[in-house]
Amino acid sequence: MSLVQHLVRPLILISFCSLLANCNWGSIGYNQGYAPEQPLPFSHKLHAGQYKVACVYCHTQVEQANHSAVPSLNICMNCHMVVATDKPAIKQLQQKYFDGETVNWVKVHMLPDHVKFNHKRHVHRFSTPDDRYPACQKCHGAVDTMDVIEQVSSLSMGWCVNCHRENEPKGPLNCSTCHQ
Repeated sequence: MSLVQHLVRPLILISFCSLLANCNWGSIGYNQGYAPEQPLPFSHKLHAGQYKVACVYCHTQVEQANHSAVPSLNICMNCHMVVATDKPAIKQLQQKYFDGETVNWVKVHMLPDHVKFNHKRHVHRFSTPDDRYPACQKCHGAVDTMDVIEQVSSLSMGWCVNCHRENEPKGPLNCSTCHQ
């Protein structure tokens, strides 16, 4: 094999991999449309839509913590000690609460393990004082219209990078901002 062939094959392979990475890896979606069945029914359309409960009432930690989490039963019971106590799902919720158990909600919005996402930073970046849904709809969609929560955005690298490029002030684009 000649020297040219030794050099050309690796260059073709590197070029092909680079093209593949630039065309596909930035647009791969992670579970877009995913709407798993939950252990108990919960309607954001009812709570956030009809009753106008702000996202941060239940998801209290998103304004202070780097990571989001599902609200504890204590939050649910703030209302459901007295509200809709005749409903079967609320009775199940109360029983778990009184038994000291938790509800094992199925996570809907997932990112790969190598991605770090700071909820607090994004909530503060896109919120205004009069927002009832501070920044939430930017990534999570119109949850106040969803009976069953689903992942509406791809949450792909390309989707995130586009947001960083399109908003003012622009978000950082260096790899270490999001990748560990």
